[in-house]
Amino acid sequence: MALPQTPDSNPIDYIDEEDFISLEIPMELAGERLDKVLAMTLPDFSRNRLKAWVEAGAVMVDGKVTKARYLLKGGESVKVFPQEMPEQFAFSPEDIPLDVVYEDESIIVINKPPGLVVHPASGNWSGTLLNGLLYRYPELKSLPRAGIVHRLDKDTSGLMVVARTAQAQTALVRQLQDRTVGRRYLAWVWGDTPSQGRVLANIGRDQRDRLKMAASSSQGKPAATQFRRLVKGAFNDAPVALLECRLETGRTHQIRVHLESLGFPLLGDPVYRKKTPGAAKSLPFSRQALHAFALSLRHPISQEWVSWFRLPPSDIIELLPQVGMNEADLPDEAAVIESIHQGRTNDTSNA
Repeated sequence: MALPQTPDSNPIDYIDEEDFISLEIPMELAGERLDKVLAMTLPDFSRNRLKAWVEAGAVMVDGKVTKARYLLKGGESVKVFPQEMPEQFAFSPEDIPLDVVYEDESIIVINKPPGLVVHPASGNWSGTLLNGLLYRYPELKSLPRAGIVHRLDKDTSGLMVVARTAQAQTALVRQLQDRTVGRRYLAWVWGDTPSQGRVLANIGRDQRDRLKMAASSSQGKPAATQFRRLVKGAFNDAPVALLECRLETGRTHQIRVHLESLGFPLLGDPVYRKKTPGAAKSLPFSRQALHAFALSLRHPISQEWVSWFRLPPSDIIELLPQVGMNEADLPDEAAVIESIHQGRTNDTSNA
């Protein structure tokens, strides 16, 4: 279905065009309730479902969460984030352990473990990072998606930032749009990779498998990933490499899709497996070997540049000797933070 577009509906890293419906409220509907107008303009959804989305914080009017009974003035920009789940359960607080790296009155930085889904979706209506955030920080219920502004795949580990206020959320989304949030990943891949490279390939839904993404020269949205090889290794005579990847954009499955398109699929990736060697069958690792190890951004309130660093979790550490590597091959925190600060003005990998 072609979605109506507005001037401010440029794709951003978390809320892709496919994720929301954008509407402009005509002046002749001034004085009408929000839920009534949604029911009129979005007949494919029931009125009860639309109202539930409003109450769940999944509808924004001029960038703000409102109530279903809100009286429109006409001319507003409305964004609806369809929630394909039972809303009354999906947005319930749950006592889920969270590894909080940093928190203040504006932002929260989480070190997400592998296996934790970020946001409720089909097959994962509960037990997500969002549910855990609502339990630990009840005030997040007033923010769209509980302050989540970007995401990691379920089985990707590492650092994420979450907004704690509407002001912080707006600032973080703007930084994502402006590509000034720095995100660095460690990726273990199959193959004899070049020492460095940059992938420029659009990413969109795979036309043959709608559950997958695919790289294309013409379809999908522009995407760019930089990488450099940190060390070589091997498993059962099959070459392995550890790459540092930097995002210039933030598309769904971007690193996994881009590296597979080069013939370098991630170790353990159950979905993007083209050119995976036969040795992979005996590799004791069952998730994509991908970890977001460094995060940097401008603090929404102080405007100071801040950075965080986290080594991979234990499952990857235990994998290292099996692929001919050790912990000494991993990036050094002080060196990474220093390089982030030095390259702040000319590092085009910041996304």
